[in-house]
Amino acid sequence: MASIGIFFASETGNTAEIARLIQQQYLPAGAADLYDLEIADAADVDAYDSLIFGTSTMGCGDYPTSLEAFLPEFDEIDLSGKTVALFGLGDQYGYPGELADALGMLYEELRARGAELVGFWPTVGYDFEASRADLGDGYFCGLVLDQDNQPQLTPHRLSAWVEAIRGDLQADRAPIEPLAQPLVEPLRPAPSRSVAAASSRRAA
Repeated sequence: MASIGIFFASETGNTAEIARLIQQQYLPAGAADLYDLEIADAADVDAYDSLIFGTSTMGCGDYPTSLEAFLPEFDEIDLSGKTVALFGLGDQYGYPGELADALGMLYEELRARGAELVGFWPTVGYDFEASRADLGDGYFCGLVLDQDNQPQLTPHRLSAWVEAIRGDLQADRAPIEPLAQPLVEPLRPAPSRSVAAASSRRAA
């Protein structure tokens, strides 16, 4: 069994694709196992001390169906002592008032259950009005990706975020191989704030 469990909830397939990229191209080979929350259960999550959860946001700030259905499973899991990083997909122009809300809701759920949250990500470079994923201090509670409006930034954001959380998740420190076929070439530089600083900040 790998040292990291990656669990995702995906309605259109975009979140599933990002989860696969993290497992296959951004983490060392064999470092992570991949699970769809639609078929996973509490025992699958409980088997790992290091976890990555990914979710989309549906409609006006709702959980995807599979994640909402999985929530009762958390009652069977002791998350205290587990290290968790989160990523979420959102549409900052289509839903500027609910950007990646499901990500923020999941953060609140896991934090209340004692998980150690890592991988906070700067809000610089996003155009939105409100988000439950926004911690209010210049950081999201996890990596936010916008495949509708900023797909060209996804490769850089993923690479920087995964590199920042690897130590927290105790992944193999072997160098991350670059994407053989990037989704799209980045069009602008990285956010000005330190991603490394984001990874070291943990939920109080």
